[in-house]
Amino acid sequence: METITSTAVTERVTSQDRVRQVTVLVGAVVAVVGATVGSGAFGGQPIAEAAGGALSATATPVAPDSPAFSIWSVIYTGLAVFAIVQALPRNGADPRLRAISWWVLASMLLNALWIAAVQVGSVAGSVVVIVVLLGVLATMYVRLVRLPHTRTLPSVVTDLTVGLYTGWVSVATLANTAAFLADAEVSELGLGATGWSVVLVSAAALLAVTYGAYGRRRPTLVLPIGLAMAWGLTWIGLGRTNGPLFDDTVATAAFVAAGVALLAPVVATLAARRR
Repeated sequence: METITSTAVTERVTSQDRVRQVTVLVGAVVAVVGATVGSGAFGGQPIAEAAGGALSATATPVAPDSPAFSIWSVIYTGLAVFAIVQALPRNGADPRLRAISWWVLASMLLNALWIAAVQVGSVAGSVVVIVVLLGVLATMYVRLVRLPHTRTLPSVVTDLTVGLYTGWVSVATLANTAAFLADAEVSELGLGATGWSVVLVSAAALLAVTYGAYGRRRPTLVLPIGLAMAWGLTWIGLGRTNGPLFDDTVATAAFVAAGVALLAPVVATLAARRR
C-alpha cells in the first residue's frame, strides 16, 4: 500500500469555496436520498423489475447476479462521507477537492437520473446516462492521479470512494449496454450470446489493466477500482454457474477477468514502487 505523503494546503479559502462546499453537501443528500428511493429500497419498484426486467440478474449473460448490487450501499456511504469531509472548514481550499467536488456532485445526479430513466422504461436512455456517468468518473480519475495528495483524511476518502465508484460503473456500463442490445433485439453479429459476452468481460479486464497502469502511483485509487471491478465480474461468473442463463464459457471468462482486474493494479503499483 501507499504511504500517503501530504502536500500542505496553504491557499486561502474563498467565498466560492464555501458555496461549493455547501452546494455539494446539500446536493449529495438530495441525490443519495433520491437514488435510494428511486431504486425501490423503501417499497417502490426495484430496478431489476423496471423496464420489463431488462436489467435483471438473468437478462443477459453479462448481468451480475443480484448480490453484486450490494456494493451500492458501500459506494453511497463513501459518497456521504466525502460530502461531509469536503464541507469541513479546514478543507475549503484543498486543491484536490476543488478539482473534483463539482464532478462528484454531477456523478451523483447522473446516477439518480439513470435510475429515473430505468424506472420510466427507457433502457436506451439509461445507456446514454451511464456512459456520460462513466466519462465523469474517468475525468475525476485522471485528475486525482495527476494531483498530489493533500491531507490524509480527504485524500483517502476521495480516492477510495471514487475508486470503488469508477470500478463498479465500468462493469455496469458493459452490462447495461448488453441489456440495451438484448432489449432492442439487435442481432448477435455471428458471435452468438456467449461469444459477445466473452468479448465484453475481456474488455473489462483490459480496462482494469489500463486503470492500473495509468494510476500505478496512486494505489489508494486504483486498488479500489480493481476490487470493485473484480467484485462485479465475479458475480457475473457466479450468475452463469446456475439458473436460466447457465454458461460455463462465460463463467470461466468472467472469473479470469475478475482475477486480472484484482491483480492488475497490485502488479502495476509494485512495479512503480521498485523504480
